[in-house]
Amino acid sequence: MAPQGKLDLDPQVVAAARRLAARAAEPIIRMARSHTTVSVERALLRLAGLTGADDEGLPWANHLADAVRDQVGLEHGLALPVWDALLTGPHRTLGDLAQAAARGRVSFRLPAGTDAAHAREAATAAARGGIARIDRRRAERDALLRRLPTPDAADPPRPLVYLIVATGDIYEDIPQAQAAAREGADVVAVIRSTGQSLLDFVPEGATREGYAGTYATQENFRLMRAALDDVSRELGRYVRLTNYASGLCMPEIATLAGLERLDMMLNDCMYGIIFRDINPRRTFIDQRFSRQIHARAGIVINTGEDNYLTTADAVDAAHTVIVSQLLNERFGHEAGLSDAQLGLGHAFEINPAIPDSFRLELAHAQLVRELFPGAPLKYMPPTKHMTGNIFAGYLLDAFFNLAGVLTGQSIILIGMMTEGIHTPWLSDRDLALENVRYVRDACGALAEDFMPRPDGMIVQRARQVLSESVELLERISDDGLLTAIAEGTFGVTRRSPDGGKGLDGVVERADGYVNPAIEILDTEDPHAHHSTADAQEVPA
Repeated sequence: MAPQGKLDLDPQVVAAARRLAARAAEPIIRMARSHTTVSVERALLRLAGLTGADDEGLPWANHLADAVRDQVGLEHGLALPVWDALLTGPHRTLGDLAQAAARGRVSFRLPAGTDAAHAREAATAAARGGIARIDRRRAERDALLRRLPTPDAADPPRPLVYLIVATGDIYEDIPQAQAAAREGADVVAVIRSTGQSLLDFVPEGATREGYAGTYATQENFRLMRAALDDVSRELGRYVRLTNYASGLCMPEIATLAGLERLDMMLNDCMYGIIFRDINPRRTFIDQRFSRQIHARAGIVINTGEDNYLTTADAVDAAHTVIVSQLLNERFGHEAGLSDAQLGLGHAFEINPAIPDSFRLELAHAQLVRELFPGAPLKYMPPTKHMTGNIFAGYLLDAFFNLAGVLTGQSIILIGMMTEGIHTPWLSDRDLALENVRYVRDACGALAEDFMPRPDGMIVQRARQVLSESVELLERISDDGLLTAIAEGTFGVTRRSPDGGKGLDGVVERADGYVNPAIEILDTEDPHAHHSTADAQEVPA
């Protein structure tokens, strides 16, 4: 077979890496297909339209799921007990049923025979209604992407510029996000309040008191999407919205994102395990459902391999990034995500004091680009080696921007010169946007002219990292991914399969398990009603 790309990677080695990743992922996929979680079940209720919370902020979805679990368990799913109660009892809406259940006034059962068939039919209709709403929101995005940019406005050049807003107050986030869009941001990410990933419920309503971020709620999603739609029409280009589908409520947040037309979601196979100590089994089960929703909604996921390099050495651990990306790709494809939805992450985190550090960065970035040619890669800026020297920091960010352009990255999160020292000032953001605009505009299509010397340092380094990735995948496919995580393979941190938060929310499915949302997502092509021209694309 002939070599490929600028790095002349051996196609047989690349194919072997993917085969090993698939082998390593298979036991996890089987586990996810044979188990459910409390959040997967609550996601069905949210698809069916259940919203609201009690006076203390606990959602009715939690109340209803807990009541069913206490009385009949979740092994058969929520669908049959809940819709049986609606069909046979005095309550005609999920909201009324949930409030009554919270007061202990509902007796749930697992129906059989004709009653079970009727409950299943009603639950399926409710789930299909929610998925139809997600389909309509995807169609809205498709229409906006066709209309925007307007004839007098240029389509944003690549890489797309990704910027974080994180005040804690959604009503302060909105003007900041709109200002960022006017200054050149193509993607606005509303970072979540610290610790939300550890909450086993999704807060309700518009929030104004987040810490180092703003709570991910359906109302906050709605408000920010509407605000970015306004500024998109003003600018004549579609501004994308990102949030975080991770943590203990990953399936529910993914569902709410689909219902409110978010465009990208942070969604990684191991980030919550390693950096938030969420149980591995819970994470992988929740992740599969969340990615099925993302696939249906046309949402681009952003994975979190860049985080490994904040705790591990960016040179020594480069191959762990590749391995995680290959696993994320396999998990994503199995859940229905197309290549155009795989925003695989990596980062510019090599110590700048190392000789040839920039050449090493180029080798890593080009390797990722060639391994995943159809993926909208997300490249993260330097943070770990930022110091109080703002001039050096600004220069390092410019090198990062240059690496992103040279290697054809799709999305770059702008680096700020005081990143890692404090929450950056708005003036730092303005300078960062100016930096990336200059580099992107000055370089243009420079990636076309970037040709590493055959068998030079960049090519040799890329091949070395790929070879190390294959070796690690061989070990993982033999020993198991859960074992590899327990041994600290990714990001150094060790996490036990039976430890961490949320394991008590994992339930093995019994024979006769019913979740009509999963049945629909498992059996229907998520892209069947969306042509390639209509699908959200972030060209490589």
